[in-house]
Amino acid sequence: MLRRFLAYYGPQKHLFIADTVCALVIAGIDLAFPVILRALTNGLFTEGQHAIMASIGMVAVGLVIMYLIRCACRYFVSAQGHIMGARMESQMRQDLFDQYERFSFSYFDRVNSGDMMSRVVNDLFDICEAAHHVPEWIIICGVEIIGAFVILFTISPALTGVMALVTAGFVSLMVVQNLRMRSVYTDNRVKISEVNSQLQDSLAGMRVVKSFANEETERIKFRRSNDRYLSSKEAMYRVMGTYQATSALMTGALFTLVVVAGGCLVAAGRMSAVDMATFALYISLFTTPIETLVNSTETFQKAIAGFRRMDEVLQSAPDIEDAPDARPLKVPAGAIEYRNVCFSYEDRELEDEHRAGDERPVIDHLNLSIRPGETIALVGPSGGGKSTTCSLLPRFYDVQDGSICIDGQDVRSVTQRSLRQAIGLVQQDVYLFDGTIAENIAYGRPDASFEEIVEAARRANIHEFIESLPEGYDTVVGERGSRLSGGQKQRVAIARVFLKDPAILILDEATSALDNESEEAVQESLERLARDRTTIIIAHRLSTIKNADEIATVERGRVVERGTHEELLAQNGTYARYYRMQFEGMRATSA
Repeated sequence: MLRRFLAYYGPQKHLFIADTVCALVIAGIDLAFPVILRALTNGLFTEGQHAIMASIGMVAVGLVIMYLIRCACRYFVSAQGHIMGARMESQMRQDLFDQYERFSFSYFDRVNSGDMMSRVVNDLFDICEAAHHVPEWIIICGVEIIGAFVILFTISPALTGVMALVTAGFVSLMVVQNLRMRSVYTDNRVKISEVNSQLQDSLAGMRVVKSFANEETERIKFRRSNDRYLSSKEAMYRVMGTYQATSALMTGALFTLVVVAGGCLVAAGRMSAVDMATFALYISLFTTPIETLVNSTETFQKAIAGFRRMDEVLQSAPDIEDAPDARPLKVPAGAIEYRNVCFSYEDRELEDEHRAGDERPVIDHLNLSIRPGETIALVGPSGGGKSTTCSLLPRFYDVQDGSICIDGQDVRSVTQRSLRQAIGLVQQDVYLFDGTIAENIAYGRPDASFEEIVEAARRANIHEFIESLPEGYDTVVGERGSRLSGGQKQRVAIARVFLKDPAILILDEATSALDNESEEAVQESLERLARDRTTIIIAHRLSTIKNADEIATVERGRVVERGTHEELLAQNGTYARYYRMQFEGMRATSA
């Protein structure tokens, strides 16, 4: 993991080297001042007024130059060092997002989006701080500590030896405390992730919250996760307080040692008063970097915990990847073949797909052939496997046995990009991005011209509505399209697919949530969209599939019936039962 972290310094090595050089200059100048002061005190300042005044100007110029250099180095370390850390953070964030993009639906089924956001934002900020500050602190503080020890040893080996023993004892104690801090910081990362997850869940469902007047319920849920984070934060600060108190005790012990032991050495004639004063100056220079390193532990431990969580994601292999010899998909006709397909969801609970005590897979040796340009409707009970059947075609999930072919090409042998470019999907729950109507339609083909966007809107029966808006195609739709009605969102989604112009089309309950008037307009758009394309329709409302070429009934992951509407009614099976339930119920209601 450390090797993978250090690799991020590679593109910034020029800044890292310059930052290191500046840090060394700063440490050297900090070490030099007490030496200069000691030399002046034992030399120039003892030679009388005339000699002092004759040379003090040169001393002043030298000190000014020295501290101007230190000032420039400090600016570089503070500015460019942070820029280096920000660039590393940006690259890590890009790598993490790219990895999320590689995962299949099964990953997003398992992992909460709030947790993913926490890894991208909170964790990486801590890593950025450590990437810049920790090397700087190690270099500056390390040089100052070692340099101070060497200089102090030349002044008084005996006093330096005693001070080294006391320091070693305190450092050992702090190392033990440091090890205890790791689990506390890791727990803190997990707890803030829970807060993010709860916040995202509550805000995303705010319309449902308010419709049920359940604001207090959400407050309680958020308070619980917030309180758990507070408890973790309090534990973190208690451990950190103990750690820093130990550091403060060490500083006090060293000052006491210098005064007592140094006083005894002065009294015995083994140390001059000037040397003792210089020794005291170096004690300050020696303890300050130790305190800095102690205080850096919080940043360092947060970074370790954050990078470990990031590394978990980066080291997770996507469960769906292109084969090494994958080729682009070619769709000359659009024939689809499901051959003895088996599939079950693993490591998660599904809404309707899994039934308690039912060990059968969601898709159980399913066979289904769809001719080029044919429109086939899948009907059946909820949880029967209709949506899963469609999700397997673009490899949102991978089959566990059997195969799915498009024009004789196994979908696992072609590139995912070309496969999904060949398939258009219109779902019941339309997702629109928080941008303009034109931008959402153009999502079907980002390089489309405005004229092509307008033409797609015309074919989706939404152009007149868009033109009636004050800002037309520049109208912002709001988060998830909140400023548009259900039918309007559906037609924008259909326009998006028109612009994509796929060879194969999947309509997953695309009109089930609409009123009759909206359904009629959307249905007309869908029929125009499905023309001359191989189309799979999932429908519970049988009135929406009256124009399908064939209908297949899917139960318990298998096709149990297949034929035209009239043929299935004549078979008097599951489809006929569904048909009677819906239409006889409608007649009874209307009567």
